[in-house]
Amino acid sequence: MAIITLTTDLGSKDFYQAALKGSILSILPTANIVDVTHEVPSFNISYAAFVLKNVYPYFPKGTVHLIGIDSVFSENTRYIALKYRDHYFVGADNGIFSLLFEETPEEIVELNIMQDLKYLHFPLVDIFVKAAIHLAKGGRLRDIGMPTDNVEERMLLNPVIERDIIRGSVIYIDTFSNVITNITKELFTKIQRNRDFTLYFRKSETITQLSWHYNEVPEGEKLCLFGISNHLEIAINKGKASGLLGLHLSDIVRVEFHP
Repeated sequence: MAIITLTTDLGSKDFYQAALKGSILSILPTANIVDVTHEVPSFNISYAAFVLKNVYPYFPKGTVHLIGIDSVFSENTRYIALKYRDHYFVGADNGIFSLLFEETPEEIVELNIMQDLKYLHFPLVDIFVKAAIHLAKGGRLRDIGMPTDNVEERMLLNPVIERDIIRGSVIYIDTFSNVITNITKELFTKIQRNRDFTLYFRKSETITQLSWHYNEVPEGEKLCLFGISNHLEIAINKGKASGLLGLHLSDIVRVEFHP
């Protein structure tokens, strides 16, 4: 069965999400549509890239991932489809793919599917859906676009390293209000070198120990750990860390390692 995942900033209040799914099912009734999320903050491609990067490896090879972030028609934006690690991705070439992949995709095409004028302001249900269904049915990339060898580059805000200090920032807040930073486990371990540390945030808040799981501290206590994303995460056991600790997207966190 063809699998098509959806990652968009359409939300759940309006009819746009349903129209997108209906346009897929009207052409391919047997499609298995999986919602990754429709709650990406509007036009926030770095947020979407973080979500999808942590999701797509769990899907079977051959899955098609449709990305609807900042995809409204523009004379300066290309629509592309590509193959990466035996998965297919369809979206606007607005920089998201440079944030999503660690290596160059195996194949990239600039879509040449003709735009139906009645869908001019909603290419998701026209160009993207046609491309996704073509690929989900086993079609070739070269049949829906012209080969290209590059994607738009976009740089992430990376942690700053100052000798024994890592300065990072909040990049994601999940449904449980756990706060995820851009400090990876690999970077943390490299700078730590088995030393003690203090994690500082919101001026006076600190954490001095890594936990293995959320229940390692009493209910209501704060903790930090490396979760499923392998990024440093600030949480409260059975509590809402973002609200209770006053942490928001782009807020700064600091890790200091002690001699």
